[in-house]
Formats: sequence, C-alpha cells, structure tokens
Amino acid sequence: MASEREVFGLSGPLHLTNIDWNNAHHRRSVAASLVEGVYILERDRQEKREGSQALAPPWWEFFHFKLVRKLIDDVDFCIFGAIYEYKPPSSHCNDSIVSIDGNPRYVIAFRGTITKPDSFTRDFELDIHIMRNGLHQTSRFEIGMQAVRNMVATVGASNVWLAGHSLGAAMAMLAGKTMAKMGNFLEAFLFNPPYLSAPIERIKDKKVKHGIRIAGSVITAGLALAARGKNPRSRSEDPFSALSAWTPSLCVNPADHLCSEYIGYFEHRKKMEEIGAGAIERLATQHSLGGLFMSVVGKGVEAAEPLHLLPSANLTVNLSPSNDFKQAHGIHQWWRPDQNLKCSLYKFK
Repeated sequence: MASEREVFGLSGPLHLTNIDWNNAHHRRSVAASLVEGVYILERDRQEKREGSQALAPPWWEFFHFKLVRKLIDDVDFCIFGAIYEYKPPSSHCNDSIVSIDGNPRYVIAFRGTITKPDSFTRDFELDIHIMRNGLHQTSRFEIGMQAVRNMVATVGASNVWLAGHSLGAAMAMLAGKTMAKMGNFLEAFLFNPPYLSAPIERIKDKKVKHGIRIAGSVITAGLALAARGKNPRSRSEDPFSALSAWTPSLCVNPADHLCSEYIGYFEHRKKMEEIGAGAIERLATQHSLGGLFMSVVGKGVEAAEPLHLLPSANLTVNLSPSNDFKQAHGIHQWWRPDQNLKCSLYKFK
C-alpha cells in the first residue's frame, strides 16, 4: 500500500499550475519536487510498481519535465539520482540552447537516505562517509559527479541545476563545489544539507551561544595560522575565495539538528564583523577544528575539506513550528505555500 506522501495528487504542490521561473518559491518548489521524484523512483523499483502503477512520473511531468536518465548505484543497484530535461508545451518552447526565462534546461537531482531494507544499508554507508569527510571517495558520488561533468560539458553550466535532499544535498553540494573550483557555477538547491558539528544552535541562551562561537573562532583561527606555519605552500592556496562566486540555495529548519548549524555558521560571520573581529572569522570560517588539529599534529596528514565549509549562500530558514524531527527534516515542507520562511544572502568577502 503506497503512502499518501508518495502520491503527487495528495501531497504535491498542486497549487503551482503556472510556474514563474523568476519566483524563488516556485523555483525551490519545483527543485524539491524533482528530488521527491527520485525518492519515488526508488520506491517504485522496490515495490515493483511499473507502468500505470508507478507513482513517480507525476512529480516531474506536472512541471513539464522529462526523465532522461536514472542514476544507479554500482553496489546495490538502487536509484539514487535522476537527470531531468525541461520540455515545456510548444507554446513556451524556445529552440535556443540558452534559458532566457530563468528556467533550467536540465536538473540533476539526488535523493537522501531511504529507511527501507533494499537501500538502507548502502545509504547508511554513504552517511558514514559524510561523517568522515569521505563522500568524494565513494563510487556513488563518482557516478553522480561524472553525470554532472558530462552534462555541463554538453550544454554548459548555465543550463544545469543541481538539487538534493539530506544525503542527496551533500552529493549535490560536493558536486557543485567541485565544479565551482573549475570555474563552473551551477544553480543548486540543497534541502536539509548535513552539517556535522556540536549542536550549538540548539542552545537557547544567545549570549552563551555567541560566546561559544567566538571561542571556537579564535581557536580555529589560531590553529589555521599554526597549520600555515607548518605548510608554507598553503599560504598561496585559497580555494575558499575561489568558491565565493558560487552561491547555492540552502534550505534548513532550526528543528532539524542535522542541518540547523548552517544558521549559526553564517549569522556568526555577521556578528564577528560587527564587533570588529571580521579578520578572525574570515580565517576561521574556512576551516574546521577537527581538520586543523589533524594538520597540526597529524605528521603531515592532510585532512579532507569538510563538506559544510561554504563561502556564500542564499539561506532559507523555515521558522514554522515542526511537530517532530521527521517533519523538520522532510522535503515536503519546501513546497508548502503556508510556511514562515526567512531568506538571507551571505557573500564571502
């Protein structure tokens, strides 16, 4: 028996009958729906729902997208991603390769973890890799990354969007960062992306929370300077600034402890500027304590860059109350029209 949440006609954004591609809510809602389409593609596979019984197609067809390719994991053969092509009605067609109305030509979407036996083992393995900053070493990421490279090489970065939720947001973020370092800046929608750190954002006392963040920034900046002293070559390397022109859209919920730290990560920069400690924070925000500690004491071992380190972002915070973690972490919230959303642009300088 299919869940109501899997049926587009019962839980999808049916109110979006006419998409305005310059409307932030419309763009976010379509991107989230396409990610949900990947979830349902995998559920259709698991439940052997085919043809008229399949529930996935309405999640993209409603917005005039066509499924071009499924991305298949090489270990458990689950569907973890999809490539969609925008195919509007003939009255809206434009033969040019360039999108002139703000719409994408292609969207590459990645789902998150599915807690069902057929895919959970492999998904959980990927979650562990994220915790260890090792997602880039996995075959699933390489399959997804190659699909992104090929699409960008074929149609250009301006015609490709990335989208993902949870584990899939981590995939899309890493793919986007990889492409940005090559000078290709892709539109990206990252829903509930994981940020693994101490849950400082859950502290209610603002003074205590701010004090902890200041102390963390000072320690991190100090370790960063120590690491530079041990590795003079790193002084001339500044990949963080190179990424600053890429501004992905991050969608987070304060009640979701897996992603809520992004709120403090970006807001803390502004506060440090206000108290005259901007230089410390600009250095600290480029590093993580764990990675720096390994660089300083790890006998030359260079830790992988933590995934969550981002210079710039369009941050959307859902301030609407959540009944539980499942709702706060769910993707359905991102197309609902009744949410209390706060949007902020953060640019690294």
